[in-house]
Amino acid sequence: MDFFRGNRIGSRMILPLITVLTTLSGVRAQVQPPSGDPSIIPPGARMEKLFEGACLLSEGVAAGHDGMIYFSDISFTAKCRDDKGVLEAGHIWRYNPATGMTSIFRSPSGMSNGIKFDADGNMIVAEGADYGGRRVIRTDMQTGKSHIIAGLYEGRPFNAPNDITIDEKGAIYFSDPRYLGHEPVEQPLNAVYRINPDGSIDRVITDAGKPNGIAISPSQKTLYVVCHDNGSTGMFRLPEGTDIRKGQMALLAYDLTADGSASFNRTLVDYSPEDGPDGLVPDVDGNIYVAERADSRFGVAVYSPGGEELAHIPTEYKPTNVGFGRGEASKTLYITAGAGLYRIRLLKEGYHVGRR
Repeated sequence: MDFFRGNRIGSRMILPLITVLTTLSGVRAQVQPPSGDPSIIPPGARMEKLFEGACLLSEGVAAGHDGMIYFSDISFTAKCRDDKGVLEAGHIWRYNPATGMTSIFRSPSGMSNGIKFDADGNMIVAEGADYGGRRVIRTDMQTGKSHIIAGLYEGRPFNAPNDITIDEKGAIYFSDPRYLGHEPVEQPLNAVYRINPDGSIDRVITDAGKPNGIAISPSQKTLYVVCHDNGSTGMFRLPEGTDIRKGQMALLAYDLTADGSASFNRTLVDYSPEDGPDGLVPDVDGNIYVAERADSRFGVAVYSPGGEELAHIPTEYKPTNVGFGRGEASKTLYITAGAGLYRIRLLKEGYHVGRR
C-alpha cells in the first residue's frame, strides 16, 4: 500500500501495524476550501503547509509560551530505519513562525505523542510505547530539565500515554490506550488518568473504551474524550488476513466536578462504522475543533459544546491533532496531518489554560 511520500510497506509487516498505519495515513486528498459558520471561517481562508519531513506521522501540536510551535514525530520503528536498519528514536520538532524554519527540539523524544504547555510555560509530554518512555514528563523550558510526573500506576507501567489536557487548577489529565509497541500491556484496561497538583495520580475514566484525544472545556465543566477503538494493541504478530473487529468510534462528553472526578454524560458524535477522530482543542467560546479521520470525509470539524457541527476544514491527509497559537497568533489553528504541519487563520481565539 502506498504511504505518505510513495513509500511501500512490505508484506512482512505485522497486521495490526498495517491497520494502524493505514488508518493514520489516509490517501492524499484534493483539498477543498473550508466551509461553515462565517464567524469562525473568514472569507478566503486557506490551509497553508508549513513543514513536511516527519518520518511517518506528525502529532501533538502545541504552542509554547516562547511563540514557537512544537509537535511530535512518531517514528514507528517498524518503518523508520536508516539504510542499515537502525531505528529512529522519535523526535520533537520546533517550528518558528517568525522565520518559517523547523528544527529538532528534542531527540530522542521517548516516542512523544501529545504535547501541552501548562500555565507556567512548562512542556508536558505524553510518551508512548514502541521503545518509548510510557510516561508523562514535564520539561522546564528555561533550564531544559525534565521530570517524570507519571511513570507507574499501582506499580505497573502505563500502556502508552497518548494525549493531554490541563485544568485551571493545574491538574493534568492524560489518555492511556495502546495501539502498537512490543512492550507488555500491564494495565488492566485503557483509561484516562489525572495527575493532581500534589503529584498523586488517579484513574478517573474507565468506561471510555479506548480513549485517545482529550480536552477540557473553558468552563471546566466538561471533559471531552475520543474513543478510537481499532481492535488491537499491535503488540503481537498476527497472520495477514486475521479478522479484527473495531470497537466504538465516538466523541464522548463527561461531566467534571470541582474535585476533578468525571462521569459520563453522553455521546456527542458517533462515527461508527467509520474511524473515529484523534486530537481536539477548544476555542474561548467552548467550540471544539476535532481532527476527524473517517475515510468518507476527513479534516477538522468544528462543533458547538452541544455537538452541532458549525464548520469543516478539509485537510490534505488524515489529521492527527490541532492546537491554537498564542498572542497575536491566538486565532491561528495549527494542524498535524500526514508527515507535516499546517495552519489556517480563523476568527475564533483558541483557549489556553491559565488565561484570565
